[in-house]
Amino acid sequence: QVQVVESGGGSVQPGNSLRLSCTPENMFNRYTMAWFRQVPGKDREFVAGYSWIRVNTYYQDAVKGRFIVSTDNTKTTVYLQMNSLKPEDTAVYYCAVATNYVHGVYGVPSHSAGEYAYWGQGAQVTVSL
Repeated sequence: QVQVVESGGGSVQPGNSLRLSCTPENMFNRYTMAWFRQVPGKDREFVAGYSWIRVNTYYQDAVKGRFIVSTDNTKTTVYLQMNSLKPEDTAVYYCAVATNYVHGVYGVPSHSAGEYAYWGQGAQVTVSL
């Protein structure tokens, strides 16, 4: 069964860190993984991404310098290390995998949730005092 298994999340105070992990299972044509986040009443927002095809990482401006995408040694599991968390980072975080090429002219992966075929179950991240 093809699926994306997501773990991590939790509640922390501002300035602290959390890590999310995401593993695509039984998926042999994975191209790009993206992390999205969503707050009630808003669309899912692209946060960061990793491309197996281009071997590169990508970040939304609001998280550059604070969030880090990495992989395990097998380059299967993708991690989102979230440092210096802020209250505005509070959201449900989803990882998603594209099974086709979703990069634009300058190599940036699509920020559109509809381009990603497989989704993790979501992880709540809450940052508050």
